[in-house]
Amino acid sequence: MSDETLNTTPTPAHESASAPDSSLQPSVPLAPKPARVSLSEWADEESSTRTTDATIAVSSPIPPRHKTGALLTVVVGPHTGRAYSIVEPVTIIGRGKEAHVRIDDAGASRNHAKIVVSGDGKYVLEDLGSTNGTFVDGARIDKTVELKSGDRVRFGASVTLSFAILDAQAETLQHQLYESSVRDPLTRAHNRRYLVERLSGEIAYAKRHGTEFALILFDLDHFKHINDTYGHLAGDDVLRGVASLISRMIRAEDVLARFGGEEFVVAVRGIEKDHLMRFAERLRVAVERQEMVADATSVRITASIGCASLAELPDTHRNGDGLLRLADERLYCAKSQGRNRVC
Repeated sequence: MSDETLNTTPTPAHESASAPDSSLQPSVPLAPKPARVSLSEWADEESSTRTTDATIAVSSPIPPRHKTGALLTVVVGPHTGRAYSIVEPVTIIGRGKEAHVRIDDAGASRNHAKIVVSGDGKYVLEDLGSTNGTFVDGARIDKTVELKSGDRVRFGASVTLSFAILDAQAETLQHQLYESSVRDPLTRAHNRRYLVERLSGEIAYAKRHGTEFALILFDLDHFKHINDTYGHLAGDDVLRGVASLISRMIRAEDVLARFGGEEFVVAVRGIEKDHLMRFAERLRVAVERQEMVADATSVRITASIGCASLAELPDTHRNGDGLLRLADERLYCAKSQGRNRVC
């Protein structure tokens, strides 16, 4: 990632990551570091610890289309429930970057199969010489087969998608249901469950292609003081404001997720360690300088940040647990050194 790409905020980064005048923040002793749990346990927890009843309006990610259309929905495999509209005359399915339907599984070929919409409106599935085969309702196809609504299509050994022909309203609803299932209802950042699934696919991709992958884990400083002073509704406003700010600063291929409470994670592709630190510093500065309007009250807040790159880990620990654990250790380091800094 180039410096031009990373400079997504109009305010320049500080030359150093020193903390501001301590008189601006309440003096709160650092609590003992809580024991962390594994990724699988994180995924099983609730995506939000807030008690405020917040709802979001999720817009449809699909373009306007005819009264009926075809949809592939993941029923077995990563990102269960995710739906893909078949909107192109030729739709490529596989784990390659160029695929219209991305399958994050090592058993899928880069260009595994394709769906061709014929002139008379039929949907024809064709295997593209995949290593592990394409199956329709359990039977491996030799070359092509016409898909019918209700067919289950398996790519390789472990990913199955359901094919359906739906009207536009039902198709839009399917997209909205998936989107709401992977978003934190308060901040609209992705939730922890989505992050866990995404980490698995991203780390596998980085290992296969020798690319960089990193995490930025940040925690809002003295957030309890915000809740205690201004109330929980104001705290909710601050969380929404921070999530909105960070979402505008990251690239489309990066992922912002609410990790729990006042903790957030940014998963970043293709960034070297030095650039990672500069990027994290820009995020810290942006949060520090942003004036949050919380329940009609102006509030300022800071963040402590821990960064970790996949390349720093030994081979035996290059997984989601190892990466999150290293980022968490550095987050605690930032807090123990005075908060409002990057480690």
